[in-house]
Amino acid sequence: MGGLLISCDDHENSMGEKLDPSELKFEIEQDLTIDQGGNTVILTNNTPGTIPIWNYGTGRSNKAIDTIRFAFAGEYTIEFSVMTEGGLVEADPVTISVTDNNFEYVENELWLKLSGGVGNAKTWVLDLDAEGVSKYFVGPQYFYGTNNGWLEGGDEWSGGSTGCYGADCWNWNPDWPGNSWIMAAGDYGTMTFSLDGGPFVEVDNLMFAQQGKQSGTYYLDANSHTLTMTDAQLLHNAENDDCVSNWSDMKIFSLTEDTMQLGVLRKSSCDGAAYLVFNFISKEYSDNWVPEETEPTIDEGFDPSLEAGQLLEMLTGGQGSGRVWAMDAAGNPVDWVTAGAGWTVDASSSADWGWNSSWSTVASDSWIRFDQWNGMQTYTRNQSGVETSGTFTINEATNEITLSGEVLIQNPGNWMTPTTNTITVIKAFDDYQTKGIWFGTSYDSEKDEWLAFHYIIP
Repeated sequence: MGGLLISCDDHENSMGEKLDPSELKFEIEQDLTIDQGGNTVILTNNTPGTIPIWNYGTGRSNKAIDTIRFAFAGEYTIEFSVMTEGGLVEADPVTISVTDNNFEYVENELWLKLSGGVGNAKTWVLDLDAEGVSKYFVGPQYFYGTNNGWLEGGDEWSGGSTGCYGADCWNWNPDWPGNSWIMAAGDYGTMTFSLDGGPFVEVDNLMFAQQGKQSGTYYLDANSHTLTMTDAQLLHNAENDDCVSNWSDMKIFSLTEDTMQLGVLRKSSCDGAAYLVFNFISKEYSDNWVPEETEPTIDEGFDPSLEAGQLLEMLTGGQGSGRVWAMDAAGNPVDWVTAGAGWTVDASSSADWGWNSSWSTVASDSWIRFDQWNGMQTYTRNQSGVETSGTFTINEATNEITLSGEVLIQNPGNWMTPTTNTITVIKAFDDYQTKGIWFGTSYDSEKDEWLAFHYIIP
């Protein structure tokens, strides 16, 4: 053993009285049997009835006994104080000398991924830019239960590598486009972790003026998958600031060469205790990111290209004939079709807000018929036994059908009831006798969105 420093006193303390600094009992011991350079330091609080507060330069601790390992040679000042019933009591700082480097303490792959390794530095950015784009994750912030953690491990009972370490395990990973309330789009700044001369961290928060630029140190515990920073805070948004007590104490949920997820504990008063997990990408990954070019997904038959006379043939069955159509009540009767893609699969998909029992009742005994007869194109609607009729025309350039004096099947009082006598065939199929036709009844040009009804041959 070597470098043993002890401060102690034999005075008895009365409960509730504030101790004198001379009454503090603690040990700071450099174990030279482990490291000849004094890199391993054992901190011990021997002051009864107190909560220790250690600040050892590269991190902080509240443990009664803690072992600290300094990877870099240098002079380190260790500050010791205790919280007593009478208040905070501070001892004089103690300076120790570490004479040799021992990079074994920072050679774990997590240190390498976080900082780039000894002699290097690595910069990270929040995965959300000023255009509202997340380049790797679906959004900049996820939510996890208080017993979630490192995502590559977990209790056996929870199924293995689930990141679950207790009873309160859950997660919600919202996409930013659909949940932009989480935080505003913007350039949030950078976090740079260095191992050049020591474990230094710099945080430049561009979106949160109260935090601004910060310089400090950090410590990564590869065994417990935790990361602590001294004199610096996790890069975050101002909206969450009051909901986290300690922005310098983080769980590592995942860490790869290009991505990092760091969680901070949310206060119970802010919608319940949970981990707010912030998603980061390396600046190098961000700077070199190229968006994938993907073909838009559109529904089969959308915006059909029909030959001359083909739509009329579908509707009527041909010269001198007529064809009856009914709403697809037993299948998928209604849909919102956005940018060519719908989302409903059956009537239950739009239950309550759209399709309901009143529509089912109407559809059960109503139908429409398109006829070609004696050079006329006529349209008949049977609305629950009441028949009305008129004529129709087709604009083949736009796939629009105009019903003279008529509309599609009605459900009076319901918000989806068609009110226009010009309808658009937005989806049609070669196999229309099985797949039917989708009639668009209203269009929102700002959202490129159709409300459409599905009619089939009964």
